[in-house]
Amino acid sequence: MNSSHSLKLIRYLVAYVFIISGLMKLLDNELSNYFINLGLPFPIYTMYIIVILEISCGIFILLNKKMRHAVIPLIIIMIGAILITKVPSLHLGLLQFAFNARLDIVMLVLLFILYSRSRI
Repeated sequence: MNSSHSLKLIRYLVAYVFIISGLMKLLDNELSNYFINLGLPFPIYTMYIIVILEISCGIFILLNKKMRHAVIPLIIIMIGAILITKVPSLHLGLLQFAFNARLDIVMLVLLFILYSRSRI
């Protein structure tokens, strides 16, 4: 598999994760309640903003349009997700934090790869 195919696969996987994540926040009451109870300001509005960003940026990535612009909000969302939902588990130990944050960290790295490989 050449570099072009690898990048395309990364694009599809990242788009899949964020589109599904956004949709699930809308459709799954348990997930939306979890998000709303994180203690964020204006939780319902914040959730809808995150949903719109995840779905729209995911679609842009899927279509390979405005890649650099689409990746930036998702990087910010992932950093926020790590800080808000994963860093608190540090009191359980570094290994527990690393386990809890593993998928978020992978997504963050994949977003940085897409950012660095996309055209300006």
